[in-house]
Amino acid sequence: MSSSLLLPALAALAFGYLLGSIPFGLILTRAAGLGDVREIGSKSIGATNVLRTGNKKIAALTLLLDGLKGTAAVLLAAVLAAKLSGGQGSASEGLLAVLLVPWMAGLGAVLGHLFPVWLGFKGGKGIATYIGVLLGAYWPAALVFCLTWLVIAVATRFSSLASLIGTFVVFIYFTIVGGQLVVPIIAIISALIYWKHRENIRRLLAGEESRIGAKA
Repeated sequence: MSSSLLLPALAALAFGYLLGSIPFGLILTRAAGLGDVREIGSKSIGATNVLRTGNKKIAALTLLLDGLKGTAAVLLAAVLAAKLSGGQGSASEGLLAVLLVPWMAGLGAVLGHLFPVWLGFKGGKGIATYIGVLLGAYWPAALVFCLTWLVIAVATRFSSLASLIGTFVVFIYFTIVGGQLVVPIIAIISALIYWKHRENIRRLLAGEESRIGAKA
């Protein structure tokens, strides 16, 4: 990667991180008088755990906003990348900027949601934000994820299992249609999501995982 592209890529990563680190689940539940969502269920700030408060509207709004911060990070970075592509010294560097910078912002958004600095680096599981990133960067992948999630969730009523399978299917999808720049980023995000779901995996194997809609 050339030095002229490294700085924009790092800037996009940092910008995405700051945007992704906004803890909408915590903000909304506190504003609604539902207490600290980190003290119930999986202790996550994500929409699935917010749903365990019993407030479906707040959970839906959390899902929407967590997704939008991923989409916004990618789309705003894409605008920057388009401007950079016009000023690059070669067409190949311009193309690299258009491909890499938005995905770096998306990676940053997921990292921000998973490890928000404001909450001692203890955030959510990253699924809604990841879907938002996919929607902004390559919407067919978001569709693949959502369809996979829906099928598994309806069949099992385990949100975590649906998320894990959806993440794996999208990774396989990108190994087929993605390029050398995109697949490593998808691999990193996928690995992080699986790591953040390690307790869910343990509970699934032990038959102790909560089903969708179950209150804490």
